[in-house]
Amino acid sequence: MTGHRSTPVAPGRQDRTDADRARGRPVPHPKTEGGKTARGDPALSGAAEPHEHLHFELDGQRVPFRPGQTLIAAAARAGIDIPHLCWHPALGPSGACRVCTVRVDGRLAAACTTRAAAGQRVDYRDPALDRTRRGLVQMLFAEGRHFCPGCEKSGDCRLQDAAYALDMTDPGFEAFDDDRLVDASHPDVWLDLSRCILCKLCVRASREVDGKGVFAIGGHGIGTHLVVDAPSGRLGDTALRLDDMAAHICPVGAILPKRRGFAVPIGERPADRRAMGDPPSGSQAPGGLACGSPACEGRRDGAG
Repeated sequence: MTGHRSTPVAPGRQDRTDADRARGRPVPHPKTEGGKTARGDPALSGAAEPHEHLHFELDGQRVPFRPGQTLIAAAARAGIDIPHLCWHPALGPSGACRVCTVRVDGRLAAACTTRAAAGQRVDYRDPALDRTRRGLVQMLFAEGRHFCPGCEKSGDCRLQDAAYALDMTDPGFEAFDDDRLVDASHPDVWLDLSRCILCKLCVRASREVDGKGVFAIGGHGIGTHLVVDAPSGRLGDTALRLDDMAAHICPVGAILPKRRGFAVPIGERPADRRAMGDPPSGSQAPGGLACGSPACEGRRDGAG
């Protein structure tokens, strides 16, 4: 699983945006609340309603879209939750997890990176696709420490949601002997690397929205891992703040606020309040990802 879902970061390499910034060139980005920037999916920006004459078929249902929208974004606006782990409407497309794989006119494609086009026939729930998704989710469970009854994220976790939705009854694979540590050096946030699924959401949020670059992905193959950008490698030595989007966007229990555990009782959690397969709601942002930062709140308000 780890061998193909993450892109290692080469030492000293900067993306084009970082290079432009280093040279003093202006880097235009649409603004979100608090002066933060984001390259978000045009999906849920609220700038305009979908064109009624532009639509594609998703499992036989007509879904309208705006030019430039991705399949998963248009589906989310229509109230259809395509299973996913690495997509968020406030961020650019990634395609890291492949759980959102659909069949577009007979060909497999990631719904979070594929632009909608008029007349497309898209299948997202059939036995073959669900078997593939279930295999991916099982590998993620086997790869890390995901013991749902003892996790503060239980009931508000995209990985747990996916397992239930795909009728996963067992990990399916022998569990890894995980020796990744918990970083409790930050005063407000703790990082449990054994729960990280390498979705890169925190990496992208910190870079695209918070403008800090606190996280990165390093290593190769089975050694791919989340990197904290500090000389010590400790979260407490970074510029991360509790109100940063990167501190709240984790879809699992890898990044969580301190001094807040099991605050929402069973029966009142987001997953308890909806039927399995329904779009996430409540405290979660569009796309089903918990996010308590001002930047994410602004995107949620624009989801319309």
